[in-house]
Formats: sequence, structure tokens, C-alpha cells
Amino acid sequence: MFKRIREDLTMVCEVDPAATGKWLVFLTSSGLHAVWMHLIAHWFYKKKLFITARVISQVTRFFTGIEIHPGAKIGRRLFIDHGMGIVIGETTTIGDDVTIYQGVTLGGTGKECGKRHPDIENNVLIATGAKVLGNIRIGEGSNVGANSVVLKNVPEYSTVVGIPGHIVRQNGKRVPKQDFEHRNLPDPILTKILEVERELQELKQAERNEVNHGSHI
Repeated sequence: MFKRIREDLTMVCEVDPAATGKWLVFLTSSGLHAVWMHLIAHWFYKKKLFITARVISQVTRFFTGIEIHPGAKIGRRLFIDHGMGIVIGETTTIGDDVTIYQGVTLGGTGKECGKRHPDIENNVLIATGAKVLGNIRIGEGSNVGANSVVLKNVPEYSTVVGIPGHIVRQNGKRVPKQDFEHRNLPDPILTKILEVERELQELKQAERNEVNHGSHI
């Protein structure tokens, strides 16, 4: 337990520029508090002490604003930044070195039984307000853009944005989490608009060329 706490404190100090020391993180990081309390709730859940597990998770939700079902499986060094409004469903699995921002939902679609929540693999970043729904997989090293709604599997090392979420970048190599800038995500709608504008300019230029050619004749 103490090894896990030290590991998490070190991780937050490395990735969060607002973390000025381990004691500050230990006392004030609601994300870490939610993760640590979830580990306790999950232990009771595995022992089939479901009422105790749910009570712990609900108390943690009250104090942190983060709701993690005690059945969810969480890997090591999960970084929850700010955290308010995060919901993680019962059959969710989260790998190692994952970053989740406020307002994220890892939930179900309401139509499934059994395994109905997503699997988040290692080194994934899920930005503010994103919704990842259903029994789907977010591949290792992928980024989910702010306010995206993801309903299908995402391959490894991809960037997905939009409603519904669609892949806008997949270059076969990991995009480091610290280089991920929410404001610099590709905008597929803007890209299409720019393509149409470029085609219009080309058509206008072709018309002018034809007019000039006709006047010379």
C-alpha cells in the first residue's frame, strides 16, 4: 500500500506543473484520494461485500466529486486531473499510466448486459468532457479529444475527436501525453471547409485563365 502511495505521489509531481511537493499532493489531490479509496472499495467488492464497497464509493464521490464503481479495475499511476464529474462504470478496465481530465464518463450505452463498459489500455489520455461508452477498446497510446463521444474501438496510437468520435490521426507511433494540447487538436470540419475553399479558388482561377485566353484570341 505504501509503495503504491509513493509511486502515485511521484507520478503526480512529474506530470502536474501545479504540484509543488508531495505533501501538497498528498493532502489536496482529490484524484489520488478517489483512486486510493477505490482500491479499498474494490477489495471489499472482490470479497463480495457489495454494500460496504458501494458505501465507500459513495462517500468518496461525496468528498471528491469522482464516482468510480467498486467493480472497476484500475492499473497503476492513474492520473486524474481536477476530477470533478468523472464517472467510471462497473466493468471498466483501465491500464497503466492513463490520464483522465474532469467531466469524463467511462460508461455503458444502456443496452448491454455483462461486460458493458470500455477497456482503456496503457498510456491513454482522455480529455475534458469526453464520453467513452459501451464495451469498446481504446488502444494503447491513444488520445481522446475534449467533449468527444466515442462509441467504437480506437486503434493504438490514434487521436479521436468529434461526436460521434472519429479518428483524425494515426501515425503508427506514440504521441507522448505531455505533448498533447487540447487546443491543437485537428478539426475535421475546418479541414473540409478549407478544402472546399481551395477548390473554389482553383475553379475561379481556371475561369479567369479561360477568359484571358479567349480575349487574346
